[in-house]
Parts: sequence; C-alpha cells; structure tokens
Amino acid sequence: MRFTRTAIAVTALAISCNATAQTYPTKPVRIVVVSSAGGSVDTMARTVGAELTERWGQQVVIDNRGGAGGAIAAEIVAKAPPDGYTLIMGTVASFAINVSLRKKLPYDPVKDFEPISLVATQSLILLVNKSIPAKSVKELIALAKKQSGKLSFASAGNGTGGHLSGELFKDLADIEMLHVPYKGVAAALLDVVSGQVSMTFASVLSSLPQIKADRVVPLAITSTQRSPVVPQLPTMIEAGVKGYESGTWYGLLAPARTPRAIMTKLNSEVVTVMKSPAMIDRLSKEGANPVGSSSAEFARHIQSEIAKWRKVVKAAGIEPS
Repeated sequence: MRFTRTAIAVTALAISCNATAQTYPTKPVRIVVVSSAGGSVDTMARTVGAELTERWGQQVVIDNRGGAGGAIAAEIVAKAPPDGYTLIMGTVASFAINVSLRKKLPYDPVKDFEPISLVATQSLILLVNKSIPAKSVKELIALAKKQSGKLSFASAGNGTGGHLSGELFKDLADIEMLHVPYKGVAAALLDVVSGQVSMTFASVLSSLPQIKADRVVPLAITSTQRSPVVPQLPTMIEAGVKGYESGTWYGLLAPARTPRAIMTKLNSEVVTVMKSPAMIDRLSKEGANPVGSSSAEFARHIQSEIAKWRKVVKAAGIEPS
C-alpha cells in the first residue's frame, strides 16, 4: 500500500502532537490573571495553579495584569504563542461583558481563544460602608432616592461583574448612583471600608474576610437562592428588588490554534482538579461553586453570557466607548 506525501505528513503531524501532549508541560506554565493580586479571580488562579503545579511537577506562574475590565490580560494571551504555556483565567467581564462595552476591543473573546474549562461560578454580595445609614436593601434604596446621585459604588473595573451588578441594581431599583472603577476588587473593597465609596458588589470569596472582620455591612446576595455560607443574608429578590440575579464566573482559556492534543490534556487535568473532593470542600466553604466542564460546554456558556449581558448593558443605557 502506497501513502501519498500528504497522508504521510498528516500522520507525522499527529504523532508529533501526541508526543508533545504526552510530555507537556516541560517548562513553567503562565496563567495571566485579569485583575490585580488579592481579588477572587487571583485567588482562584493561585488555587488551581497550585494543584496543577503539584500534578505536573512544573511551576505554574501567576501573572497579574489588571485593568480595562480584563482587556489588558486578554490581549496579551490572545497574542501569545499557541503552545499551551500561556493561559488566562478569564471572567464574565473579560469574556462576556467587554464585547458590549468597547467599540474596538483588542481581542475577540470567541475567535482568539480556545476554552479549556469553566472553573467555578460565584454569587456576589452587596456590601456597604458602616457609616451608611441603611441596614437593609429597602433602606438603601430609600436613601439613594433621597440623595439622588450622591451615593457611589465601587467595582474592580469598567465592565466587570461588580460594575454590571451595580448597573442592574440602579435599573431595577430606579435609583441613581456614581460608578467608581478600580483595577481590582482589593482596591475597591479598601475604599468601601474606608468610606471613600458607599458600597460595592463583591464575590462571596472576596467579601467573607471583610464581613468576618466586621469592616463592612452585608445587605444581600445576588443569587436567586440563599447561600449556605451566609444563610442570614436575603437574596436581592427577597430584599425587594424584583427580577434581580447576578454573579460571576472563572474559566481557563488558551490562545486560539493551541494543538488539540494539548487542549485535551489541559481539560482533563483541570476537570480532575475541580472535581476532587478536597477542591469541592475548600471552594464550597469559601462560597464558590466548583464546576470543571468540557471545552464545548464552556464555549456555549461564553456565548450565552455574551447575549445575556448585552441585554443588561442595553437596558442600563450604557454606550460603548
């Protein structure tokens, strides 16, 4: 039987890719994080990175590149060599919201990346500075109506889950507030604690330390069901904001055209880590919901989230900049 040159070339390429996947990784792997150090996405990346380091025997390096709602980090990874050694821990902001907020996004969240796995999802908590004379969401809404435009809310940056959660609150509660964007949730929380900003919507993971230290007043959680981590908190719907639901998510992606064999191995490793009893127990106690999905499931999730948040941006009257 005679083989054509094309067939031989394809076979050789397949053998080469499989061999690469079997030995991958042979050097440190970089996970670029879409925010500064100290926030929930940074914590999630370091948690997953530490597990992968142990499994691979190769260091997973965390590279924080905050700013522009994750656009800075995403552009870096979109332009990185597609060899499996530069990945990104993306969020709802960088891969679902930015596309509706920016006229010229320096990357395409769908075409420029290969989804590896949805890592985890998480609800947000509405936190207010302790000096704010409101101990419930209803009282906060009444105060915002009385002092129209004087209250402010912090976020980890324009287009982040915290930003759009605040805009959704404004729209459904029919109130006016000033949005103050930061380069990460840690800085945003710091100014809410100090009183520079009135409130914020922060992930459960980022909120718990501030709540336990009694530095802020938690008013409600953004999920449709109460959280077992903070069962005393009502949902925003229970608190009187009809139709309110919001949250954030974290997922690993690689540059487009990363070899399929490497993508398959990355997905397998990440899913194994996220579905381990130890990881489930750890993240559940911190208010996160570990997932570990297939690449195809994550790709569909990104598409559905883009459509969902496009509607929210439009309803909030936010013009792309």
